[in-house]
Order: sequence, then structure tokens, then C-alpha cells
Amino acid sequence: MNKIEQNKYVEAALEGDSQALETLLIEVKNFIFNLSLRMLGNVHDAQDATQDILIRIMTRLDSFHQESAFTTWVYRLSVNYLINYKKSIFAQHSLSFEFYEQDTKNGFMEKNEALLQGIDEDELAWELRMSCTNVMLQCFDPQTRCIFILGTMFHLDSKIAGELLDMSPDNYRQKLSRAKKKMTKFLGENCGLTKTGYCDCKKRVSYAIASHRLHPNHLEFNTLQPLNEQLLTDVTNHMVEIDKQVPVFEDLPNYEPPISVEAFMKNLLESDDMKVIQSYDKDEVIS
Repeated sequence: MNKIEQNKYVEAALEGDSQALETLLIEVKNFIFNLSLRMLGNVHDAQDATQDILIRIMTRLDSFHQESAFTTWVYRLSVNYLINYKKSIFAQHSLSFEFYEQDTKNGFMEKNEALLQGIDEDELAWELRMSCTNVMLQCFDPQTRCIFILGTMFHLDSKIAGELLDMSPDNYRQKLSRAKKKMTKFLGENCGLTKTGYCDCKKRVSYAIASHRLHPNHLEFNTLQPLNEQLLTDVTNHMVEIDKQVPVFEDLPNYEPPISVEAFMKNLLESDDMKVIQSYDKDEVIS
């Protein structure tokens, strides 16, 4: 959907066309969920944040003045919200690369078949890999994490990403370069996926289960529906060539939100008490 089409849907939505509003939310839901997942580190928090952001889009749509593309406005709203998000588990229990390194060095034990509960070990190792890479991002402070995610995983143009983060393209590129170097060093020294690190996902499975970090009967990432990558590419639409320093993150799959956004919006729009929606604060106007 191009900018002109988006603006037509925005105008229709502001005039009360619920179908137009639903179309707009469907257009951006994949980006919002996947950004939330990387920023917050787990599926549950990402679901909650996605719904919060969708509500903010609905209640603040009249503050979109069409000075930028609708998707850019949504990205800015999402970025601001997620950088300041305080309800996630990692916002309350912060991580550092130093702590994570010590944890990977100490987090091994012999394979325990009873702990696997009959689940294929490769499947569990894949779940642990997805969880580990998303949690690893939490070792960055929120702004640096967002810079790394936008540049490495969503490949946003430095001008667009800089605008979202209220910094110049040059400043953004410098911060992104430093973040990549830090992550590259950490991965090279620790992660077995880089061929130089010592950590092995499969060898950590039993330990992860025993320490309640991995739950064989509740595999969040294995149950997510992979996203058609072209859909996300079509929405971001601003790509730059980047180096291959951190393929561990560049190769991570994107996912369909594990919530029915259409049903979620329908329930809100048909609610007898729209005051619940309208009560959300509007202290942050984004144009």
C-alpha cells in the first residue's frame, strides 16, 4: 500500500469507517509484533505491547497530520512506546553481556531424557536458540537495542531510522556500528553458531529445562506461524546494504502475531463501553 492509498484509508477511518481502520491495522501489525518481540525478548510481552500499540494507533489517529507516511508515523509511535516500556520481564530484571557470558559458561549439564519429556531434542534446541537470541538483545540498553534491531534485522534506511529515534543519520550509523561491533565480539567469543564460540544450544537444553527457562510442553517460538518475508519487506520499504557481521540475528525468522488482530479490533469497536479505549492517555502526540 503506497502513501496515497494509506492516507485515503486514514481519512476514511477518521470519518468512522471501521473497515478502513481494520485495513490500516492489518497493514502494520506484522512490523509491530516483530519489533515488539525483539525489543522485549518474549512472546507474551510482545503480544501485550502489540495490542497496546494498536489501541494507541486507533485513539491517536487524529494526530497523524500526513506530514510523513502513515507507516513512518506508526514506526515512530511503536519505537517510542517500546523504548519506554516498563512492564516486560527484562525491564524489571535487566541483563548485561557480562552476566550473559557467565551464564553461558556455567549453564551446561548432561543430557537428561526425563527432562525432555519425549520432545525431540533438535526441536528443543531450536526453541532455545530462538529464545536465546531474542534474550541476548536485552543486554543492550533500550535505545541501542532499537538501533541494532532496526539496522540489522529490519534493514531500515539510516535516514528513516534516525528520524524515528530523533537523531541524525550519521549519529545513527555510528551508534549502529558500535552496537554491531559489541554484539559481534560477544557472539564470536561465546556463540557456537559463529563457529568460534563454545556455547552449543543442544548441550544447554537439559540445563535450560532444569532452570525453568525452557518448557518442553510450552514452546512459544515453535508454535508461532512464520511470516511471509515479502509482506514485511513491502511494509518497511526502505532498505540499505549492510555487512554480514551478525548473521545470527539477520537470519532470525519473523512471525505472524499469535493474536487475531481483526477479532481484537472488532471486539473493541463493537464494545458498548468505548470509554475504555478512549481512556488511554494521549499525552504523546506524534505527527
